[in-house]
Amino acid sequence: MEASEAKSKKQGASRLCCLCNQRRPVLKRPKTLQQICKDCFYEVFEEEIHQVIVKNGLFKAGERVAIGASGGKDSTVLAYVLSELNRRHSYGLDLFLLSIDEGITGYRDDSLETVKRNELQYGLPLQILSYKDLYGWTMDDIVKMIGLKNNCTFCGVFRRQALDRGAALLKVDKLVTGHNADDIAETVLLNILRGDIARLSRCTSITTVYIREGDLHTYAYFKKLDYFSTECIYSPNAYRGFAREFIKDLERLRPRAILDIIKSGEDFRIATTTKMPEQGTCERCGYISSQKWCKACVLLDGLNRGLPKMGIGRARGGANGDHHKETKKPASAGRSLESKQCGSLDF
Repeated sequence: MEASEAKSKKQGASRLCCLCNQRRPVLKRPKTLQQICKDCFYEVFEEEIHQVIVKNGLFKAGERVAIGASGGKDSTVLAYVLSELNRRHSYGLDLFLLSIDEGITGYRDDSLETVKRNELQYGLPLQILSYKDLYGWTMDDIVKMIGLKNNCTFCGVFRRQALDRGAALLKVDKLVTGHNADDIAETVLLNILRGDIARLSRCTSITTVYIREGDLHTYAYFKKLDYFSTECIYSPNAYRGFAREFIKDLERLRPRAILDIIKSGEDFRIATTTKMPEQGTCERCGYISSQKWCKACVLLDGLNRGLPKMGIGRARGGANGDHHKETKKPASAGRSLESKQCGSLDF
């Protein structure tokens, strides 16, 4: 009888949160394999982010920080947590939401409505920039011209520069985005598959809080955050999707596979004899580029000339921009709004 009672008590204790030993666990974190309750999950999730911010000195009081906001769960969690930590720990940051409207009917227009609600919910000013205003094209227009095979190349290149342009417009000191650990692992794998040494060395060099996608989803769900969950209608054929599925298969066999891939990316060493591209500025728009013309300008020039596939693929040698005779900068290229280079931080 006593042995049975002792066994029952032991089983009851094992069903308690391993951190507080008071409440029943609601999840098992793949990152630590800990079975924890909802309140302890909130605490460790937010504390991990806070510790990375503090240990790396990511922010200084008085800085202006833009949060890349798409309306999805990752950027919504980032906006919510960063605003909470800023208040709780007195970071002294001026936070802004920065959204890019790619012009995808039935997708981005709906997600931006979520961002507009987040603006009111978190009390953060919102700036929206559109591809149409910046480049004269929407993604709907681009897909009509090029089809679904390479459309993600255009969107990714234009969005990265659009975020830089928005950061310059807001005159911010830092730009943070909601990329999670799964995203970084996918990027490491893609760069290996493409043999892109330059991007491979950069993709893990940004100070990052490696939060798993599952943890972000759980946090957003338990906190009942307002976010948009529909996938982009143009993404099913994206190359990244195949890498994502492969990594998910690895994760099922080895839960730490995602973090191991990221660690491998961080530990890669490039031979000293390897010639790396040198960062400069685009002769046409004044933004960051390792070629005479940045990728955004090359792609945009191809679209405007009715040759949308002209800029697809990696440039070899000096081909990127060498065929262009025009080297005169637009009048606006010299302005601080156009040429300001902003820091970037991935969460």
